[in-house]
Amino acid sequence: MPGSYRIAPQYADKIPPIERPLLIVMMTGWIDASNAATTAMETLISRTNATTLYEFDPDQFIDYRARRPTMELRNGVNTRIDWTTPKLMLGRDRDLRDVLLLTGPEPDSRWQFFAAEVANLARSLGVRRMLGLGAYPVATPHTREVKISCTCSTTELAESLPYLKNSLDVPAGVESVLERAMALVEIDAIGLWAQVPHYVSSMSYPAASLALLNAVSEVGSVELDAGDLRDMASVLRDRLDRLMKENPEHETMLKQLEYAFDVANSPEETPLVDGPLPSGDQLAAELEQFLREHRSDS
Repeated sequence: MPGSYRIAPQYADKIPPIERPLLIVMMTGWIDASNAATTAMETLISRTNATTLYEFDPDQFIDYRARRPTMELRNGVNTRIDWTTPKLMLGRDRDLRDVLLLTGPEPDSRWQFFAAEVANLARSLGVRRMLGLGAYPVATPHTREVKISCTCSTTELAESLPYLKNSLDVPAGVESVLERAMALVEIDAIGLWAQVPHYVSSMSYPAASLALLNAVSEVGSVELDAGDLRDMASVLRDRLDRLMKENPEHETMLKQLEYAFDVANSPEETPLVDGPLPSGDQLAAELEQFLREHRSDS
């Protein structure tokens, strides 16, 4: 047994039968606007009834002074220390297909070693494809569909996908390192990134989580139930629509964002709405206040 991880105690050192699983990765610590990817992973864990299969050794990957463990204190007795650690979970979709979920905090050190360990473990478990989840803020309107951009381990894989592709140099998260490690063991790897409206990026945005789960279903060939996210997205959409209508500046901003979105996604020209595009910071603060005041509506 490699020293960097161990089988979870409930499996008693015996791995259950696993058939060509999909591996989904979402590790906290990097860009996740609106916590959209975190919410998507939490939904996946719940919907697949996932349980921990492997636990990675926190002593090798976690800086405890940056990410302190939690002490459970009960009536003055230190009953347990909860060590925050990366873990690999096992669940099944609605069609009983195996799904592996790599979650927990990004390692604080030894990224290349961690990625190699995960890739070798994935190969030994017969993983057919890896999907990473993330979300970032963009000047895009909440009245349009959430766009997904992708990163891929090969040119052929990128060309086969309908998602947005970019060419730029950006700081990497551990998921990106895992993509390269998977390529070395000949496992397809795709990063799925939801584009979140910049003015809601500091609050929950279920539409982005739903878009990520839909993409997981499309490129991962798994069946998932995310009906509650769909309902939550609809409620928030109604609230945002109401707020925009109450302020002419907000309406102007929204129309400009809609124009830019429509031009980027359609060859037909539409008239541009004049006026500067306001910063999302003030609007985000007003949105949060609006949602607090109207919380009883839900």
